[in-house]
Amino acid sequence: MPIPKHIALVGLLLSSGCAENHTRQISPPASSEEHASPGLAPTATEGKHEVALVAGGCFWCIESVYDETPGVLSAVSGYSGGAEPHPTYRQVSSSQTGHAEVVRVIFDATTISYNEILWLLWHNIDPFQRGGQFCDHGPQYRSAIYYSGDTQRKAAESTRANVETHFGRSVATEISMATTFWPAEDYHQNFHEKNPARYQSYRTGCGRDRRLAEVWKRTIAGDH
Repeated sequence: MPIPKHIALVGLLLSSGCAENHTRQISPPASSEEHASPGLAPTATEGKHEVALVAGGCFWCIESVYDETPGVLSAVSGYSGGAEPHPTYRQVSSSQTGHAEVVRVIFDATTISYNEILWLLWHNIDPFQRGGQFCDHGPQYRSAIYYSGDTQRKAAESTRANVETHFGRSVATEISMATTFWPAEDYHQNFHEKNPARYQSYRTGCGRDRRLAEVWKRTIAGDH
């Protein structure tokens, strides 16, 4: 179903506001090159809760959207969609592994549905940009929905069809079966909270919000 107005508003507010007209730069801690945490097999559930795996460019920016969304229990930045086990940020950011920066969202489906989780993603990406998102270029910054099971696949395809119908053009966002999720290094988690000034500088300089406003100046029919 289309995203309710209150959920769309949350997404648009959080998207207002990851360095100036250049790709985000961040170095691992000087002490050592951290590796991603142990991988998690693809699953649609986590205990009694449901799991979504989405990609929208910089994982800092996508994580910040879900962190503040009612019904979301956790949002963890990480890597998925590649074959290399235990990928590091340095490897992923240099396109060595085939992974995308992703966010694993665990949510209470009695409060927010999987469709609403997907609409939050759509409203916070440029679905027409290929090979990256905003100022970040390369396959590691691609937008994607990674589904677990037929129900999630159908929901992903349905929302994509709705977006394409509304805009009258095809979108570049990938829809693929979920593979192993590797949580990113600790210094990437909750970056928008740990380093708010740096996060906002990156986000503004990258032109993310300017482009989102251009793309989503009109909501999809039925978004209320």
